[in-house]
Amino acid sequence: MSRLNKELSLPQGVGLLTTSLLGTGIFIVPAVAAAIAGQASLWAWLLLIFLVLPIAFTFAQLGRRYPHAGGAPHLIGRAFGGRMEQAVAFLFLAVMPVGLPAALNIATGFLHALFDLPPAMVLLVQLGTLGLMWLLGLHPARASGLVQTAIAILILAMVASFWWFGDLPKAQQPLLPVVGIDWQAIPAALAVMFWCFVGIEAFAHLGEEFKNPQRDFPLALLCGVLLAGLVYWACSVAVLSFGTFGDEQANGTSLPQLVSLLLGEKAKWLAALVGYLACFASINIYMQGFARLLWSLADEGKLPAALASRNSSGVPARALMVVILASCLFTVLAWWQSLSIAELIRYANGNFILVYLLSMAAGWVLLDGVWRWLAGFSTLLCVLTLVVLGWQMFYALSFLALFLVLGRLRSRRQSPLVET
Repeated sequence: MSRLNKELSLPQGVGLLTTSLLGTGIFIVPAVAAAIAGQASLWAWLLLIFLVLPIAFTFAQLGRRYPHAGGAPHLIGRAFGGRMEQAVAFLFLAVMPVGLPAALNIATGFLHALFDLPPAMVLLVQLGTLGLMWLLGLHPARASGLVQTAIAILILAMVASFWWFGDLPKAQQPLLPVVGIDWQAIPAALAVMFWCFVGIEAFAHLGEEFKNPQRDFPLALLCGVLLAGLVYWACSVAVLSFGTFGDEQANGTSLPQLVSLLLGEKAKWLAALVGYLACFASINIYMQGFARLLWSLADEGKLPAALASRNSSGVPARALMVVILASCLFTVLAWWQSLSIAELIRYANGNFILVYLLSMAAGWVLLDGVWRWLAGFSTLLCVLTLVVLGWQMFYALSFLALFLVLGRLRSRRQSPLVET
C-alpha cells in the first residue's frame, strides 16, 4: 500500500522525467560536446542513448516491482542491507554541495542574455528560484507534473523551431557523418554528456506516487529517456549546422546565438525564459526527490521522526523545508567561493554514476531471468563510465567509504554489549 498520494499519470510522469533530463543540459552540453568531438558528437549521442537504455530498463523493472519513495537507496538497501542503504542515501544527498550550485549557476546564466546582473543579484535570483521550488513542492506531485509537462512542451517547441526556421537538415551537415570523424574524442565527450542523463535515479523516488506504478512507471521512464535523447541529438544537429560552439563563452551562449540567428535579436528573451524554465524543471525534481528520500528514511525510523510529517496535501513538507534550507546554504557557499561550473559538474557526475552503479548491482541481486543479466551488463557500463571520469571519481568513492565507516561505528555503539 502506498504511503503517499497516488496521483501521477503516465503523461505527467513522462513530462517530469523529460524535463529533468533536458533541464540544465539541453542548451549548453550539445555545444560543449561539439567543441570536444566535433561531428563525432552526433554519434556520441546515439552511443550514450544505447548505454543509458539498459540502465533505464533496469530502473524500470526495479521501480515496477518495488515502487518506493526511498528510490535508489531503498533498492540498494533491499539488495545489500540497511547500512548500505543509509550510506547511499547520504551519498545521494552529498551531490547537493556540488551539483546544485552548478545547476543554479547555469539557470541564472541564461538571464545574463537579458540583464547585466551584479554578483549579489545573481545570488538573490538563485535563492528566489529555490523559494519558488519550495512553494511548488508544498502541493501534490501532480502539480509539479503539470508544470513540468508544460515546460517540456516549450523545450520541444524551441528545438523544433531550430529545425523549421533553420531549414534543417542542411546538405553540408550530414545527420550521421562518416568522413572526417575524430572517433578518439568520443570518450571525452561522453564524460561530459553523461550529465544530461542524470535524473533517472531522482525520478525513482516518485514511483510510489503513480496511479498505476507497475504499468506507468516503466513506460514513463523509457519514453522520457528516448524523447530526451532524441531532443539532445536534434539540438546538436542545429548547433553543428550553425557553428554556435567553441570556447567556454561561446558554449555558454549557444542557445541565445541560435535564437538570434534564426528568430532575430528581439527573441533573446524567449531563449532566456525557456533556458531558465528548463533548469528550474531539472532542479525541481531533485528537490522533490531529496525531500521524499529524507521523509522515507524518517518514516522507517532511520532518521528523526520529525521529518516524517506530511502537510494537508499529503506531501513531506518538513523534509522539503530541510532540503531547501540546506540548498540555500550550499548556494551561498558556492557563490562566496566563486566555484567553477565545469569542476562542480565533474564532481557531481561521480556521485550520480556511483549511485547508478550500485543500483544496477542491486538489480543483479533482486531481478531474475533476462532482467538480471541486463542489470549485470548495466553494472559493467557504469564501471566503465566511472573510470572515464578519472580522479574526480574519488570524491564519490571517498564519501561512500566515509558514510559506510560512520554507519558501522554508529551500529556498534547502538548494539547491546554481550556478556561473556
